[in-house]
Amino acid sequence: MVIERGSDDLVDIDCSDDGGEDARSRRLCSDAADAIGALAAVAARSRPLRRMPAPERVGEAIALYRRLLYPEVWTHGAAPDAAALTGFCGDLHCLLLDLLYAERMARPSRKRVATPHDTPKARQGARSWARQTADAVIASLPSIREVLEEDLQAFLDGDPAARSKAEVILCYPGFHAIETYRLAHQLWSHGAMLVARVMTEQVHGRTGIDLHPGATIGPAFFIDHGTGVVVGETAIIGREVRLYQGVTIGARSIPKAGERRAGKRHPTIEDAAIIYANATILGGDTIIGSGAIVGGNAWVTTSVPAGARMRIDVPARVAEAVVMVPDGAQPE
Repeated sequence: MVIERGSDDLVDIDCSDDGGEDARSRRLCSDAADAIGALAAVAARSRPLRRMPAPERVGEAIALYRRLLYPEVWTHGAAPDAAALTGFCGDLHCLLLDLLYAERMARPSRKRVATPHDTPKARQGARSWARQTADAVIASLPSIREVLEEDLQAFLDGDPAARSKAEVILCYPGFHAIETYRLAHQLWSHGAMLVARVMTEQVHGRTGIDLHPGATIGPAFFIDHGTGVVVGETAIIGREVRLYQGVTIGARSIPKAGERRAGKRHPTIEDAAIIYANATILGGDTIIGSGAIVGGNAWVTTSVPAGARMRIDVPARVAEAVVMVPDGAQPE
């Protein structure tokens, strides 16, 4: 490969293995050498990065998890027997051990100054924590499957186009995001916050649905279409809630540097509420009451009473009013 740096200045960089590492290094152009030196200087001033949980291994863990929950859907050939399922479970456990150990030893933090901790005692503590957490997550799989059965039924009840559970499992991005969230939430609850975030962000990239693993989401949760849905870290969502594409359950403001990030920043959505497409609901003290309906494109920063219907009237394409209507009543 030839890189042109000027009219008469050509540098030949051989990227093959011939000649050995020393020979390739000698052929590096001066620009590349300067860039490497600059990168090294930046790294020296920053918190050093240690080995992190490998994203591709997180993807493998998600695939094994899905195969364990729905082996009849995600296993090629004949349905796996108990021995095969035991093997899948063992593989998932080993993957989690590796990922969790890497996270605990890396100790990712917002702080710029690292604390030395790579000691035999720290490694032993990380191994112990990783095993306890992996054991707890594996033990939670039956209860996750039970909740996902309620989620599946919510998809069948909420979408007339859904013809079977298999179709929902295979085709619906909302269900894929929810099933991954339920595993990631278990990890988050046990302190494995980095692995949990990598899981949900991988699915976010594939589906366009951003469910933070720290959020609390009840069973029978239905996301229709899904693209653009955002649910923030401290959101609380009850059972039998329906969200449509583009809905944001977000924070009212972003904390400035140095301000407290703790506390509830995101809304509470109570049981059986329905939030239609592109509605934005913001604030930790905002509550959407049980059975309430929020219409499409609404901007909500105050609570909506239980059973109310909230919409934006748009006659002549001009937004004139926000109407709150008690359940069963007619607007004037």
